[in-house]
Amino acid sequence: MAYITGTGLYHPEHALSNEQLVGLLNAYAERFNAAYAKAIAAGDVSAIAPSNSDFIYKASGIKSRYVMDPKSILDLDIMEPRLPQPGKEELTYMARFALAAGNQTLANAKLSPEDIDLVICAASNFERPYPAIAVEIQNALGIRQGFAFDMNVACSSATFALQNAKALIESAGVRNALIVNPELTSPQLDYTNRDSHFIFGDVCTAMVVSAEQTGTPAWHIGSTTTQTTYSTHVWSESSYMNHVYVPPRTGAAFSQNGRQVMKDVCPMVVKMIKQHLATHGRAPDQMDRYWLHQANQHMNDFVAKALLGKDFTRDQAPLVLDEFGNTGSAGSVIAFHRYSEDLPIGAQGLLCSFGAGYSAGLAVLERVA
Repeated sequence: MAYITGTGLYHPEHALSNEQLVGLLNAYAERFNAAYAKAIAAGDVSAIAPSNSDFIYKASGIKSRYVMDPKSILDLDIMEPRLPQPGKEELTYMARFALAAGNQTLANAKLSPEDIDLVICAASNFERPYPAIAVEIQNALGIRQGFAFDMNVACSSATFALQNAKALIESAGVRNALIVNPELTSPQLDYTNRDSHFIFGDVCTAMVVSAEQTGTPAWHIGSTTTQTTYSTHVWSESSYMNHVYVPPRTGAAFSQNGRQVMKDVCPMVVKMIKQHLATHGRAPDQMDRYWLHQANQHMNDFVAKALLGKDFTRDQAPLVLDEFGNTGSAGSVIAFHRYSEDLPIGAQGLLCSFGAGYSAGLAVLERVA
């Protein structure tokens, strides 16, 4: 058996509001439209439309997000994070985030580095391909035994990692596994793009998965399932191969067809959850809480309404994206971290994430301590 025995959350100190990002975008639009006025008038270039905070909130439910470098993002001449490059012996930014969240999680689980046999770094993007960031995190935390590996299933990475950790505990003798989700998402955004400049925020979550029920709270990990189906409607062209293509590829680090994603993914997730629960003799309304992926309020509302009916409450399907924005695979874990301790022993909930791939994963959890 496997249990979640601790969780943790780290985010940067500074948050950016919708109003700040809108002010930046509108200033950029004004400068761009003035510079290309003749081309715009001739129909050769499209003008950039101004935005407003209401548009962002209505489109996504997002009000704010934490970011690593708000000063450079809000500089009209930069409009992206600018971070000092770590030296070879310095921690990557992903490892720094994971170190903070990991130490907090170990303390919450009342465990020491000597108790951890496995580290999984599961995230949507990676700062480098090798050595694995997970091994760097293992070393930084002082975990001298066991093994570590990276995994990327985009926004579903955390639930896929949870399923892997559970399997390795139940079959390979792992005592305790630490899952970290350092989602440094602000660097992938184009802050000049009206339709996407507001989406992402930076954060790191962590979970300890244990073979034994230790401390309180503790959640038994019951049945799990994962699913993937190929789609290019959420897409990244970041690759070490870009410079060798002829011509070199300089595509966006993130792009999406948001409406198509919602049309495709939401029914897929609803079907997956209903089928999984039915297979295990449960109905959707028997779950006390759903900790859903936190990408867009409309997506979460669609899923919750399909499972629980139109009168579902935020207590049944809490939101954190209004404060954090889309944080990739960390979103559902933030919701679990923030909104689980109030549930009594015996309560059951479902942790679910979904995103690019398309990918989706879930775990049924029951509080046992």
